[in-house]
Amino acid sequence: MQIPMFLKTQPPASVTVSDPVVVKKLYRLWRFRVFIAMFIGYAAFYLVRKNLNASSADIKSAFQLSNAEFGAIFSAWSLVYGVGKFTNGILADRANLRYLMAFGLLASAVTNVLFGLSSTLVLFILFWSFNGYFQALGWPPCARGLTQWFSKTERGTYWGLWNASHQIGGSIILVLAAWLSTEFGWRSSFFIPAGIVALVSLFLIWNLRDNPPSLGLPSVESQYGNQETQQEEHFETQHEKSQWQLIKEVLENKEVWLLSVGNVFVYIVRWGILNWSIIYLVTAKGFSKMEASGALAGFEIWGILGALLAGWLSDRFFSRNRGTLNALYMGVLSLTLLLFWLNPGGTVWFEATMLFAAGFFVYGPQMLVGVCAADTVRRSQAATATGLTGLFGYVFGATASGLGAGWVVDHYGWTGGFVFFISCALIGMVLFLLYRPQHE
Repeated sequence: MQIPMFLKTQPPASVTVSDPVVVKKLYRLWRFRVFIAMFIGYAAFYLVRKNLNASSADIKSAFQLSNAEFGAIFSAWSLVYGVGKFTNGILADRANLRYLMAFGLLASAVTNVLFGLSSTLVLFILFWSFNGYFQALGWPPCARGLTQWFSKTERGTYWGLWNASHQIGGSIILVLAAWLSTEFGWRSSFFIPAGIVALVSLFLIWNLRDNPPSLGLPSVESQYGNQETQQEEHFETQHEKSQWQLIKEVLENKEVWLLSVGNVFVYIVRWGILNWSIIYLVTAKGFSKMEASGALAGFEIWGILGALLAGWLSDRFFSRNRGTLNALYMGVLSLTLLLFWLNPGGTVWFEATMLFAAGFFVYGPQMLVGVCAADTVRRSQAATATGLTGLFGYVFGATASGLGAGWVVDHYGWTGGFVFFISCALIGMVLFLLYRPQHE
């Protein structure tokens, strides 16, 4: 696969910076700029992704769509996004994250405008599927950036901080899109966010840079790593391999496959809540649309705290096997879902609290799966490995939570739906307990 010249990864600069004081200063400056750009940029991707969730009840009502029909829109998006996450992961390991991420965001804005102009189920599925592919140009450049600019010893913490971007973007758009849909009609919740993210794509080009050596700086492990990670980097440098060999190594890594299967069950629960909680709270518990959207926004906000704590704990206490922490989170998540389901009263504060707790415990594993995958492979394979876990998460996990869960609820009611989601959380817990990093 040939990459256009402007998308190719930047080679090392012809002139290197040798003064340690200048190196430290430039590293501090560019790590801040790159991190902030990835944070804002990935949050912006969610402005043109989660707007469908907030507008779901209005679109279903306007076009008389069943749960299964509306779930097909989610599932088509998830299928394309999952495949794109893997193929674009391979691309991102060889591409310039600066332009790749900006292009994906701008293209996603265009597909949102097209979706907002549509009025049939076929066109909804078609344009949201296109959106899925361009959305898949968001995560892989960030996975590359996080491994290029932050060492293995600090990866959990910074990955957790960056991971908050999509909860912040997701919570903002849930409230904004609900307000736009109420005041100006559901189509405005696609047009307005598209205009916002088009401007953010220019911000990305201004601030992102592909890797430290392209600016004449030493590698991140030599600057921020420890003796063990520096030795690993030296070994990788001395044993450079072709792109196909690097891909083949990822595909032959049993632990990456185990993480990928475990990610299926994380995503079934995560996307099950995102796709269906507003509909559930409105139709089964009597919430207003704004109350339900606010509760789901809280799910995202508490998810930030859950992921931040998971990143910090994993760096300090679970760095040898972050999968154990994933299993603990999934076990508590299953209990939270059980309480959310069994509460009969429809009390707003209790339902919202359980939804907040679910966000806390599902976003820890959602973030750590990527960190585990990046830990298990070379830095030059990080986007490919995390892309494979994303492929499984979306093709099998998010798809099952859309069309599959819609079918279950249509035939067995919300009782069947909750049994399905709780079982998935428990299966995920068991799979993460089986994960054993290669260095153990």
